[in-house]
This record gives sequence, structure tokens and C-alpha cells, in this order.
Amino acid sequence: MNPNERIQYILHLADNNLIAGHRLSEWCGHGPILEVDIALANLALDQIGNARALYQYAASLESTPRNEDYYPYQRTERDFRNILLVEQPIGDFAFTIAKSLYFDTFQYLFYSQLLQSKDAQLAAIAEKTIKEVAYHKRFSSEWAVRLGDGTTESNEKMQTALHSLWDYTGEMFEASDVEALMQKEGIAPALGDLKTEWLQHIQDVVNEGKLTMPKANENGWFHKGGKKGLHSEHMGFILAEMQYMQRAFPNSEW
Repeated sequence: MNPNERIQYILHLADNNLIAGHRLSEWCGHGPILEVDIALANLALDQIGNARALYQYAASLESTPRNEDYYPYQRTERDFRNILLVEQPIGDFAFTIAKSLYFDTFQYLFYSQLLQSKDAQLAAIAEKTIKEVAYHKRFSSEWAVRLGDGTTESNEKMQTALHSLWDYTGEMFEASDVEALMQKEGIAPALGDLKTEWLQHIQDVVNEGKLTMPKANENGWFHKGGKKGLHSEHMGFILAEMQYMQRAFPNSEW
């Protein structure tokens, strides 16, 4: 197997975590209540910590000496391979919870399967990550129910968020060429196999929260392109903020 293909796969996973964590970090100091503010900051740290472990692994496979900081700070927008869902703005609290519900549920199922990877390092990272994403999934699921089964306003906001983000979820289950190759080699889970259980959990949360399940697009269309480096307009703004110091003062340390 070409080492670059494995690196690209690892970077896809890491980029998902990094951008998801960056978006969650935007809530720091802005949460609806202090407890949630602290919780969201900790969730962000979990995601960024998982990204760091994956970036370290990718760097160890490179033929050109690199460290983990190269990937978040020195690559351009087209180099990132995260899905479009995670780069969407945080919106209001319900919007963040809906986005987290979709992504956290997927990550829990994904990392549960990645434990069986033939890549020992990925399996080890999954063993650590699964403990964290299990909590993420519980947090977002419970808040989705709480908002759905709360006031008329919170129900409406939660319902709107679920519908607004639904067309971004399909990309999670469509394998890129690199993902398909990793699946064939026994390194990556088969994404299509995760969808039924994912849908069931979302349906359970929706039912408990007295919400309505979003409907799939009639022609099966969904937003995609992130896995190929084709991002929404939001990605450039994320990188402008994230990479400013390294771009202004290359190789700076503190």
C-alpha cells in the first residue's frame, strides 16, 4: 500500500476532529449556562486532543520530516479533508446540539468499529477515543431531547436545526476513494454498515424529544465535497483565524 494513501486517510479523521473541536471552542465564554459552557470547552479539547494523536501518527509516516503542527497550520483549504458538516457555523445552541448529535453518533459507531482495525496504531487511538465520544454522544443526545421536550421555542429551534443540517449528514456514509481502499485492506470500517444503527439512534432521540425526523431529499442529493478538499465558504474563515499566528510569524514558539 502506498504510505501516502494511509496518511491521507489519517488526515481525514484528524481534520474532522480538529474542525469540530475548533467550532465547539467558539462557545467558550458564550454558553447558555456556566455548566454547559465548561462542558462544551471540554468537548472541544477532546476533539482537538484526538486530532493531535492522529496528526502525530501521520507525521511519523511521512518521508519528509514533519511534526503534528504542520497539518493544522501549514496546509491550505484544499488540503483539508474534513466533512462539510463539522465546518458549519455554531449558530444558536440548538444548532450546535443538532450538529453534534449527528456527528457524535457517527463517531461513536465509527470508532467502535475502528477498534478492529488491522492498523494497530489506529486501533489504539480508537480505544482511547471511544471513551470520549461515548460521552459526547450522550451529551448531545440528552440535550436534543431536553430542548425538544422543553418549551415551544426550544422545540422549534431544535426542529429547525435538525432539518437545516440533515442534508450534510449523507457525506459521512459515502466513502471516498481512499476510504474505500482502507476498507478493502481491513484498516477502516465500512461506512455504509454504520448508517442503519445511526438512523435508529437519531430516530430514538427524535421520538423521545417529541420532534419530527427530517426527510431525505427526494433525489438522494446531499452536500458533499469536503473529503475531496472542496469546502463551504466557512472553511476559509476558520483557517484565517486558526492559522493567523503561524502565517504572520512562521515557526514561532511559545
